[in-house]
Amino acid sequence: MAFPREFMDELLSRSDIVSVVSRYVSLSKRGAGYLGLCPFHNEKTPSFSVSSDKQFFHCFGCGVGGDVISFVQRIENLEFADAVTKLAEWAGLEVPQSSFGHEERDKRKRALEASRAAARFFHEALKGEDGERARKYLLGRGLSPATITRFGLGYSPEGWSNLLDELVRQGYTKAELLAAGLVTTGKTGNIYDRFRDRAMFPIIDARGSVIGFGGRIMGEGEPKYLNSPESAVFNKRKNLYALNLAKSSKAEFFILAEGYMDVIALHQAGFDSAVASLGTSLTDEQAHLMSKYKNRVVIAYDSDGAGRAATERAIDILKRAGLDVRVIVMSGAKDPDEYIKKFGPDKYRNLIEGALPAAEYRLAASKQSFDLSDDKQRVLYIKAAVSQLAKLENAVEREVYAGRIAKETNVSRDAILDEAARERKRILREREREEKRKILDPVGALMPKERGARYKNARSAVAEEAIISLTASDLILAKSAGEKLSGKIFSSELLGRVFDIIYNRARNEELETDMSVIAERLSEDEVSHIATVFARNGNLSRDALSDYIETVLREHMRYEAENDDAAILAAAEFYRKKKGQKNG
Repeated sequence: MAFPREFMDELLSRSDIVSVVSRYVSLSKRGAGYLGLCPFHNEKTPSFSVSSDKQFFHCFGCGVGGDVISFVQRIENLEFADAVTKLAEWAGLEVPQSSFGHEERDKRKRALEASRAAARFFHEALKGEDGERARKYLLGRGLSPATITRFGLGYSPEGWSNLLDELVRQGYTKAELLAAGLVTTGKTGNIYDRFRDRAMFPIIDARGSVIGFGGRIMGEGEPKYLNSPESAVFNKRKNLYALNLAKSSKAEFFILAEGYMDVIALHQAGFDSAVASLGTSLTDEQAHLMSKYKNRVVIAYDSDGAGRAATERAIDILKRAGLDVRVIVMSGAKDPDEYIKKFGPDKYRNLIEGALPAAEYRLAASKQSFDLSDDKQRVLYIKAAVSQLAKLENAVEREVYAGRIAKETNVSRDAILDEAARERKRILREREREEKRKILDPVGALMPKERGARYKNARSAVAEEAIISLTASDLILAKSAGEKLSGKIFSSELLGRVFDIIYNRARNEELETDMSVIAERLSEDEVSHIATVFARNGNLSRDALSDYIETVLREHMRYEAENDDAAILAAAEFYRKKKGQKNG
């Protein structure tokens, strides 16, 4: 762990989760906890719960959860050490400098320094003799020297160890370069440069740190783009290309493009609020990151089929983050880069100003699939349009778009609205049935979202959840359970690990185990699941612990017996076949 236990205990004792969350969310007292609107997805009915007793948060709507540190990490898009530093500032604590020379903090610091050094190396290589082809490529794409410098573009030379040799000469170890994702290991164990003979695009986070790279091949070959792997500093789901520049734009909106070149072309043309996701589809984390800086996003994806499909998906993700979503409808060019080259920045500015609200875009896209001069086609279009109307939460929007559909189809607005109302009732009933199904499906409700952590034995998992929920806040119960159980016999490896954490602390007479202690040793998804476990097991009786322990022991014995029987049957079948072969 990067920070001393004494410091972390003091920090957590001063960082009450209710007070910290209240900096961002308006909370109201509900029973033993607090409730508010979730800051991580768009909702109208509060489902974001905060427990002052166990010091955790959990959203029943989107499923995220964790402790006070993971809340700050999510809401501010920070790494663990940076979230701890921010909490320490609020708590009036001095962060122990000696702790920064170890493990996570030092690893991250060195990875950031190595990444910045690599960016300088690539940029200098672009200027040199070996970078001539890359310079011609970038200039041929219409980028000016000033733009190339502004974005820190570079070139990774041919050869297997140019960057490796230079950074080792500067004092970085091979292990540090591997941690930063700058080099990779071959099948024989040899280490070599990850990027070779590519135009390089440094990825810079909102704080101005180089965290990764995208490398584009300049000729034939695959992959066209090679991105940095997940590393000590790079998480592609939580960052956006060019956000470091776009966040300061005077524009009231972000322009969301598909790729690096589109973003750079837009900035060069004067549209300096352009960003892009990093080699993957848009994520909820990226949408939330955008919502921290601006309230509106204009989607500027490619005009081909893949771009339209990506737009449909992005609309829902952005709206979940509470953003006002508009969509550019472009013709005559595949992407923003090509459009600006063909028609100029002024024409593209007209496209931005005329970007359609998400609902209008979807209706227009639907309309293109039908011939409204044909009665049958017109009916089909009305059905499709009504389906879109019914999904709109705002009644005024439904009224406005119903009027437009009525004019297009020569059908009365009242008829359109009546059909939309019926469809909306059906959708709401379906949602209600789905919610009830989840409630009445204990196995489905139990399951962690992370596939690798799925429960194998739901009956045992129910008891295991109850055991960790009861023992986490009670030293006596934890000691009692630990005398009869071990996490190794839990059916869920995740719940078993959490139980072992709880029991080891109880055995050492340490304080009750709150979420912050558990969160230090789990992944983000695992933390969210354990927060869910605590949230749905908040009113258990201490007297039931022995029953839960008995269930886990019984299920474990049954599992062992079934496995033994299976082994006996397999052996019998094996010898039966052997005997048959001999007789034959």
